[in-house]
Amino acid sequence: MSLPRTLGELRRSPFSEERLRSRHVKDELRDNLVPKLRQGGPIFPGIVGYDDTVVPQIINAILSRHNFILLGLRGQAKSRILRSLTTLLDPQAPYIEGCEIHDNPYAPICRRCRELVAQDGDATPISYLSPDERYVEKLATPDVTIADLIGDIDPIKAARGGHQLSSELTVHYGLLPRANRGVFAINELPDLAGKIQVGLFNIMQEGDVQIKGYPLRLPLDVAIAFSANPEDYTARGKIITPLKDRIGSEIRTHYPATIEEGISITAQEAWTQRNGYKLHVPKYVQEVIERVAFVAREDKKVDKRSGVSQRLPISCMENVISNAERRAIHHEEKLVVPRIGDVYAAMPAITGKLELEYEGEMKGADNVCRELIRMAIAKTYDDYFSGMNMQQVVQWFDLGGEIQLSDTAGAAEVLQALRGIQGLMDKLPKLAVGPKDSSELQVSAAEFILEGLYAHKRIGRSEERVFTAGEKQPKRPEAGFGREEPPARPRRPFN
Repeated sequence: MSLPRTLGELRRSPFSEERLRSRHVKDELRDNLVPKLRQGGPIFPGIVGYDDTVVPQIINAILSRHNFILLGLRGQAKSRILRSLTTLLDPQAPYIEGCEIHDNPYAPICRRCRELVAQDGDATPISYLSPDERYVEKLATPDVTIADLIGDIDPIKAARGGHQLSSELTVHYGLLPRANRGVFAINELPDLAGKIQVGLFNIMQEGDVQIKGYPLRLPLDVAIAFSANPEDYTARGKIITPLKDRIGSEIRTHYPATIEEGISITAQEAWTQRNGYKLHVPKYVQEVIERVAFVAREDKKVDKRSGVSQRLPISCMENVISNAERRAIHHEEKLVVPRIGDVYAAMPAITGKLELEYEGEMKGADNVCRELIRMAIAKTYDDYFSGMNMQQVVQWFDLGGEIQLSDTAGAAEVLQALRGIQGLMDKLPKLAVGPKDSSELQVSAAEFILEGLYAHKRIGRSEERVFTAGEKQPKRPEAGFGREEPPARPRRPFN
């Protein structure tokens, strides 16, 4: 069925005048949300970990026809959620062709469209907007002006059209009027200057805007959503109180609550589908990468107010795979299998995403990063080998054994050396790796075990990745335990 192309055809179509006149964009979002709720399933595809926390609050805001704000630290999918609102818009929205603010054909608000409808009547041409075209986003920066958001008088337009400057036809519309009959989103709201935030009052409460002091009022139909970092309230700027008062719902986002949620997000977002080589990322490598972010969020050397973005494990995963891919290309291996050594090689993808406290700055970003990886390995190792007897492996190193596991060494060469470590290969089945699996998988699993023992300080490792015996610390007997303390000698007073 072809879509109506004139106002007359539109009147005889399912786009009835009564429906388009009375149904505002917030009603449209609500009307399209209700059937999705009845059907079940994800409301916002691609948003992981918010099903029981953030998403229900957004649903309540939309059902309440609220403008809302998402508050959260960096890397918490705030922008993605805002852009997902377009999935709740109609597939096509008719508007008067050529209109800058996408006027409703039955109720135009700009002078140009009112005159066009009066002149052409049912012959007025009609065009259509897709859901994505009805979404307008602006990143708030301190240099944003009222003209950018609302609009201004354009002297060039006045001169070319022969209009008076006071004429409505000389207006150059800003982003907000151009979002009419759609969704307008402002990211990082606190960075918007306070006097510019004041310019949003009318549109949020009364639903109209005024441009340049002329007697021009545009009753816009727009749903407004914001995002902000709570730290911005004190760090760079703030949301002025009257504007906060006009925002219907304040919704707080958060980082993944579990390792599994983090792994799902990273698997969804990271570029892992490489051309040419078959890839297998072991589960324990995924867990170590994800735990680096979890450990960093708890570490006192990392600034908690800044947060640790979910982009950290995503970038780290991509770098880990690339390092393994480089090794496979060099040694002409058919299967790309990342190792724990590749996580250390991916440190450039981690250090730039950590804001360090004073103690961390003194220690150095690289040293802090190595500590975080080591702690992540230790926790992941415990999930697989807690309570398992590793004494045979440790004893091999204590008796003088050592092995170098370079992240650039080929799997076949390394596997031959690893088989000489007494008791090591017997532990691989715990990682679902057996003697019939490829050499790449066996090497990755065996290296994870050695890195886990090193993380728990049961064996040693140099910066050149040479694994050796761990340093044995002599135990000092505690006072009062196993031996008697001599009686205290009385002190003689000074004469």
